[in-house]
Amino acid sequence: MAELLGGAAIGALMGETVKHAVQEIKNGRKFGPTLKTSEQTLNALAPLVEQIKVSNDSLGRPREDIQKLETHIGELKELVEKCKKLTRGNVLSFSRYQAKLKRKFEALEIHLSFIVQLENKIDLGKLLVMQKEISENMVRKNEILGQFNGNEIRGWCGAPDEPQCIGMDEPLSKLKKQLMKGGVSVLVLAGLGGSGKTNIAKKLCWDPQIKDKFRGNIFYVTVSKTHNLKNIVRTLFQHCQHGAPMFQSDEDAINRLGLLLKHVGTDSEGHVVPILLVLDDVWPESEELVEKFKFQMSDYKILVTSRVAFRRFGTPFKLDPLVHDHAVSLFQHYAQLNESSSYKPDRDLLDEIVKGCKGSPLALQVTAGSLCQQPFEKWQTMMERLKSQTILESNSTNLLSRLQQSLDILEDIKEKECFVDLGLFPEDQMIPVTVLIDMWATLYNLDEDGIQAMAIVHNLNTRNLISIISTRKVATEADMYYNNHYVVIHDLLRELANHQRKEESFDQRKRLIIDLHGDDRPDWWIGPNQHGMSSCMPSSVTRMWVKQKKVKVAAGILSISADETFSSGWCDMRPDEAKVLILNLRSDKYSLPDFTKKMSKLEVLIVTNYGFHCSELTKLELLGFLSNLKRIRLEKVSVEGLCKLNNLRKLSLHMCSTRNAFESCSIKISDAMPNLVELSIDYCKDLIKLPDGLCNITTLKKLSITNCHNLSAMPQDIKNLENLEVLRLCSCSDLKEMPESVEGLNKLRCLDISDCASLPKLPDDIGKLQKLEKLAMKGCSKLSELPNSVIKIGNLKHEMHVICDEEHVILWEHYRNIPYLSIDMHKEDINLNWLHRTRS
Repeated sequence: MAELLGGAAIGALMGETVKHAVQEIKNGRKFGPTLKTSEQTLNALAPLVEQIKVSNDSLGRPREDIQKLETHIGELKELVEKCKKLTRGNVLSFSRYQAKLKRKFEALEIHLSFIVQLENKIDLGKLLVMQKEISENMVRKNEILGQFNGNEIRGWCGAPDEPQCIGMDEPLSKLKKQLMKGGVSVLVLAGLGGSGKTNIAKKLCWDPQIKDKFRGNIFYVTVSKTHNLKNIVRTLFQHCQHGAPMFQSDEDAINRLGLLLKHVGTDSEGHVVPILLVLDDVWPESEELVEKFKFQMSDYKILVTSRVAFRRFGTPFKLDPLVHDHAVSLFQHYAQLNESSSYKPDRDLLDEIVKGCKGSPLALQVTAGSLCQQPFEKWQTMMERLKSQTILESNSTNLLSRLQQSLDILEDIKEKECFVDLGLFPEDQMIPVTVLIDMWATLYNLDEDGIQAMAIVHNLNTRNLISIISTRKVATEADMYYNNHYVVIHDLLRELANHQRKEESFDQRKRLIIDLHGDDRPDWWIGPNQHGMSSCMPSSVTRMWVKQKKVKVAAGILSISADETFSSGWCDMRPDEAKVLILNLRSDKYSLPDFTKKMSKLEVLIVTNYGFHCSELTKLELLGFLSNLKRIRLEKVSVEGLCKLNNLRKLSLHMCSTRNAFESCSIKISDAMPNLVELSIDYCKDLIKLPDGLCNITTLKKLSITNCHNLSAMPQDIKNLENLEVLRLCSCSDLKEMPESVEGLNKLRCLDISDCASLPKLPDDIGKLQKLEKLAMKGCSKLSELPNSVIKIGNLKHEMHVICDEEHVILWEHYRNIPYLSIDMHKEDINLNWLHRTRS
């Protein structure tokens, strides 16, 4: 027992030792005393590390974490030894090395704080092991939970972002009062679409008193109409940092979820920790789902948001429309009515428009956005449209009709078409901006770099028709790099987008959306099973039946969604006019439909797997029949091989498994895609090296390899990419070398090596890149000096931007007098809120 408690105490003592060292450096002491403090700290840490190693070994703890700690200390010791060799002749380097010491100590402090928390968790687990003869039941539960062990620290997983809730103080207060009570209960927040249910649920998760009560146990999941129970449970496991386990059935998933919640509902001292589970956007047919999430626990709350009142769970809390004064306040906020407004309506006009929105927060927000900075005539037209609007039978339909007014006011027909395209993607999922750029460049003849597409996205965002999420800012807008940008659309506005499509007759639809679930098929669908049925009919009847059923698909965009229950064969249709094919998957294995090879006009293919694990994608060879195919984007799929795609210009792989395609394929990428202009590979964890033959694709202009943490080196013949203009290697943390042949990239304008933490140096002749306009190098912690060739940047006749962090700004101090050189210190802007927009 003494050893057990001693481990955590030693960890805490180590943390205090390092914290003191960090504070000494932050206090601005000179380099000499700082170095002395650093050396003394390392000497103090050495025996403590040995003690905690002995303690861990005696308790049978894993050694990985202490080995990571030793690595941190080893790197710090190496830096201290290097600093000790500096002489007064290196006085200009003192401040730089002092900054390095500061960063190393701060990293060590963060790691130690984690170790201390870890020790506390492990201690509780080890006490249970010592009592093994009386804890068989706990051991059995841990086996059921699969990935549970005492080494894991769970993180808070509340609402993804804190919204504004103007005029909603009363419902917030009443719901908060209910949540603060003890015991088990299900609270249902019901209201029309767009009434603010989701915003209220999110706001409650951010309330200080709610957070204080539930601590880390606030779980937020968007259910949606097409939910999957096992995926919802996997989401909750991931939130608790227990991976994404596979479940044999829905029952198995619920049983293990119950054990998970009981696990997180108890702290290290055995005390009860309340749990709040928010199930957002639950549809009428999902009432039984809520029932399955009920567990008998001491203090467990479920907050459900829905368009219907589930009375079996007690009296629902109905969300009424906003009263007029609150509606006016919300409208003024989103219309940005202030002193700088180009036009400010009089109170009568404002009141009439607000009344026309019928107290719906969404209608108020969208209408206000459509009138923001607009002249008097637009306001007057909107008022007349809203006043003449007939009250239809369905409140939901009425709201859609009122939202339609804001869509009709869009003057640019392309903007309206682009908004309607957003309905092609699954509900409650983030839409990558890069997907929209690829689609719109083909459909509406926009530029391939995305400048015009982003202008449309920003305008739709200004009008509150969509929201934009940037997961990480690694570039400026001028870089035209949008891999981290996503669009989110409210489900009612998505319904509005699809409503435009339904107004068209089938044979005139520009967009065809097919949802495949189980054996459900559209009325016009004919597949192998139907052919079998028709064989027993008289031939004349068969011919007539097939003729009636085989409908020519005239749509230019085809969007197909298929889940894991999709079982039977594909329809034998001919989408001859389709230029864009979107496949939305939720299955572990998927084959391209046979009719793909008949899509002779297809230019863009987008395949996105919304499941938790990579989907094996087969029949890719069918793409070889498509001579017009120019852009392919694959997300979370396993690419098994390459085929000849002579005219492909852009390939984007996001979270894909690529090893089989790149390392085992019989055809080189240069032979498969000889005219490729842009290649983007992001979050592909099995990418160790770039595919053979890549550097023979001389047409390549943009190469982005980002967040591929196992990529260790770039090909030596990279200089053969004679037309390469952009080379991005962001966050390739294991990249240890940049080939010297980079100097041969005579057209290179942008080189981004941000967060390549293992890269020790820049190429010696990087200064010879006479077209270079931007060098991004923040987060390259091992890069300690610049090559002498950077002085040649002075020969440039254009502005050159260097983007780096505080540590590396010092490296460039000697070159500040170089003409046209601009040194910008980067401030990291990471938004983790997107992680909570889960795929359920």
